[in-house]
Amino acid sequence: MSAAVPNVSTIASTIALAVALTACAGATSGAQAGAPPTAAGRLPTDDPSATLLPAGFGTLRQDDVALRVGLVGGVTVRLIPLDEGVIRLLSPDSYRALHDLQAGRSAQLAEIARRFGYQKYSVWYVSFFGSEQGEARFSPQEVIITNAGRDFRPLDIVPLTPGFGEQRLRQRSTQSALYVFDGTLDVNQSQLTVTVETTPDDSWGNVVLPRIERERALVRSRAARGAGPAAAKSVPPAPGSRPLD
Repeated sequence: MSAAVPNVSTIASTIALAVALTACAGATSGAQAGAPPTAAGRLPTDDPSATLLPAGFGTLRQDDVALRVGLVGGVTVRLIPLDEGVIRLLSPDSYRALHDLQAGRSAQLAEIARRFGYQKYSVWYVSFFGSEQGEARFSPQEVIITNAGRDFRPLDIVPLTPGFGEQRLRQRSTQSALYVFDGTLDVNQSQLTVTVETTPDDSWGNVVLPRIERERALVRSRAARGAGPAAAKSVPPAPGSRPLD
């Protein structure tokens, strides 16, 4: 019996299919070859942190970026914004401590924002310190940040120390928490006033923010020279710097 002769149209179809598959494979390989590398540590271009100054070049201390409000009854309130654009200006150890403090509770903070319908949030580290003998009371909810004419009240509070909810301070004791605000609060604006209970503090715009802007310029210079933390320590502290507690 003679062998069947292949149909000419079938052969042509097979060849066309093979050519198409080869072309698709070549296009895919070309696209992959031209794709940007995804090495560890590389930030995607749509990541907002890609535009921030690098960490590890700052020299500021926590008190340099903090606001202090003294209350009647011997209570001192200390407030630090945990904005990356601010805390990256701190010395490496201080930056790592505050960054990790917020990162360790990121899921809880994000859940608070989702609950209130906000896509982004602003977190502040707030501590209450009792300096007078005996017991002092404090009102954790009575914290308002006025920014560009708008009052921001905390969406929620995440306690960090045991007994924060008792709202009492013994002499030389501290209670602290993370305060979550609407993310449209802008710490880069000079029009920012913090009011705790009925006591305001408006030193952000004329004291703290100029210090921050000066350090940003210095960090850019150090980063451009490749000067690490050791070199940064040789730079004189910002005018008006205060020692840590």
